[in-house]
Amino acid sequence: VRARRFVAGGRCESAARLDGKAAVITGANTGIGKETARELARRGARVIIACRDTAKGEAAASEIRAETGNPQVLVKKLDLADTKSIREFADSFLAEEKELHILINNAGVMLCPYSKTADGFEMHLGVNHLGHFLLTFLLLERLKQSAPARIINVSSLGHHGGRIRFHDLNGEKSYNRGLAYCHSKLANVLFTRELARRLQGTKVTANALHPGSVYTELVRHSVAMTWLWRILSFFLKTPWEGAQTSVYCAVAEELESVSGQYFSDCQPAYVSSWGRDDETAKKLWNVSCELLGIQWD
Repeated sequence: VRARRFVAGGRCESAARLDGKAAVITGANTGIGKETARELARRGARVIIACRDTAKGEAAASEIRAETGNPQVLVKKLDLADTKSIREFADSFLAEEKELHILINNAGVMLCPYSKTADGFEMHLGVNHLGHFLLTFLLLERLKQSAPARIINVSSLGHHGGRIRFHDLNGEKSYNRGLAYCHSKLANVLFTRELARRLQGTKVTANALHPGSVYTELVRHSVAMTWLWRILSFFLKTPWEGAQTSVYCAVAEELESVSGQYFSDCQPAYVSSWGRDDETAKKLWNVSCELLGIQWD
């Protein structure tokens, strides 16, 4: 039991309610995102599940509505591998929702064989970083109007193995799917850092987190990892345990004015030296804007 408790890691102790608050969670049809959505719905939030597979999304939403008694759990289509879909999601959200207090950039891909998004970005970078970068850009004014508001980027311990390879961002010269994942998770940390710097004084905070090693569908692209995950499942967090730090970053009262930090097990965690490099963060920001064709000052 003690070993299992150690694996489970930190828990969000806050009992904060979210009545009257609205949250968008990407990839909340399964895994950590779904458990995060369930917890925010339980606390009274209006929760928008933004995901590619709306049938799975609707199944998750109806389960959450039934379990929490909160009817305000909705599903909207969002494919982070396609900037057209991201813009359509944002347009529809902004037309229908007047407030946004919590944005959780949770969706992600891991260990994909080499492939590209609809816009020609390498899949890990395109979905895990650029897709969320664009989504945040499009929703930021609504977050500012609704402040105090929070942006939460789900990164990973894997960021320690990442580098931003500006000379080969799309992995065309060399590609390793494990490293591609790590690079994209480092991009999440650097994006959070620069975003927090730019949001000073707005009452909108931005933090990143490592959910832990969690038993989810994320490893579906790798047969070896899928088997390893099954064998090691006792040593992996359940999706509910993995969602604890996301929930903590979304609701904890003591984080109201904390921004630009990185958490694991509901407490501040160590960031790699690459993840603390302000010059790289600024350069990644500018390059991301160029790739997406946006002006974000």
